[in-house]
Amino acid sequence: MITTKNLTRAYGDFVAVQDVSFSIKAGEIAGLLGHNGAGKTTIMKMLSGYLEPSNGTILVDGIDLARDRRGVQSRLGYLPENLPVYPEMSVVDYLDYAARLKGLAGETCTREIRRVIQATDVTAKLLAPIGTLSRGYKQRVGVAQALLGQPKLLILDEPTNGLDPTQTQQMRALIKDISKTATVILSTHIMQEVDALCDRVLIMRNGVLAVDEQLTTLRTGHCLTLSTNLTSKNTVSRLLAPVNGVLDIDTVLCGDQQLRVQIKISDDVDLSEAAAEIAKTVVDSGHALFELAPAQRDLESVFREVNEKEELAHVA
Repeated sequence: MITTKNLTRAYGDFVAVQDVSFSIKAGEIAGLLGHNGAGKTTIMKMLSGYLEPSNGTILVDGIDLARDRRGVQSRLGYLPENLPVYPEMSVVDYLDYAARLKGLAGETCTREIRRVIQATDVTAKLLAPIGTLSRGYKQRVGVAQALLGQPKLLILDEPTNGLDPTQTQQMRALIKDISKTATVILSTHIMQEVDALCDRVLIMRNGVLAVDEQLTTLRTGHCLTLSTNLTSKNTVSRLLAPVNGVLDIDTVLCGDQQLRVQIKISDDVDLSEAAAEIAKTVVDSGHALFELAPAQRDLESVFREVNEKEELAHVA
């Protein structure tokens, strides 16, 4: 659905985004994570056609954004970081205005406005000036305009910003429903948001794409957790040294009767095959095998690891 190649944006000598390449399939929900200034908003502005890249290409549904900006923009909905709303307009007038900007007219326009009003639950505020709304309601109006025209690509920058817990759950359900017919890219600083919504995560660090991975794969980190009655990590290391793909072993828990270690497996070795060989090696050695399973990591720890590596590189 969307592919970027060597996407770069510079402001004079400062490079905000450097050589970012990724591809997102139709129907995927991708989360864009990173500290403030990591380049997330710059990428979203370039994907929407709002900001021209200094270098690189963007393809949306097979269309080159540089060659046919209008064609791409007719296929996408965009909620920028700063809400694109006019405080003096009523909600319904603003949505009518946004719909006509997208080329909607007649019964199609009316039907679309009704659909997004219902989807974002702003019925109670239709005649209220936008400037009088709470942050949460303004955010929902911003999402409503992004949904007009049933876009194939939806780009959302902090979609739940300012929403209360109930509204956040409603927004997440809405985004999940949208992904049945559209690709969604959302930027957020909330890890739980990505965990709850996304199929994959893109982690930006100082303008560079540091991680691009499916969440299910990322959570295992291509590691195995082994529990056994072997006496020490060194004993495990010696025993498993001949096993293909074993890169590193770290102690997780060391007790009188049980040792738990995490085993890092080479990315080019199938995790299931490595697990089978490790299990056979431990059992053949005459020791007990209490547990052997893919290691589980949460997104927060992965994010921390990525940024700690950068900090250590600067110190070195």
